[in-house]
Amino acid sequence: MASNGKTNSGAPNPDNIRVHNINRTFAGLGGLIGAAGIAAYAAAAHSASAHMATIAPILFIHAPAFLALAVLAKTSRAAYLGGLVLLLGLMLFIGDLASRDITGDRLFPGAAPVGGTLLILGWLLIAATAFRALDFKK
Repeated sequence: MASNGKTNSGAPNPDNIRVHNINRTFAGLGGLIGAAGIAAYAAAAHSASAHMATIAPILFIHAPAFLALAVLAKTSRAAYLGGLVLLLGLMLFIGDLASRDITGDRLFPGAAPVGGTLLILGWLLIAATAFRALDFKK
C-alpha cells in the first residue's frame, strides 16, 4: 500500500473508511426503505391495488435520501430533524395507503394528509441544511 492511504491500484483503502462519521440509523433506514420499495413493486405487479403502485416509487425516492442523511445528520440539526420528520411522514402516509390495501380501512382519519404534510416539512428542513446557523459544528 502506498503512504497516501490508497492501495497500490490507486483505490481508497477500505480500512480508512470512517463509519463513525455517519448516522448508522439513517443508513440502515435507507436500506430498509429501499427493500420495502422493491417489495411494494413486487406486490403491485401481482395485485390490482393502485395503492402499492403509489407506495413503491415514494419509498424508492426516500431510500437514497436517508443514505445521504446518514452523512448530513452528523453535522446539521436541520438534516437530523428533517430525517426524523421524513420518517414519521413516511410511516403515516405509506402506512395509511398500505392499511387500505391490507385491511380495507384507513390507519386513522387524516393519516395520509398529515403524513404528506410531514414529508413536505421534512424536505424543507433538509433544504435548510444550506444555512450554517443550523449546523452542530461550525
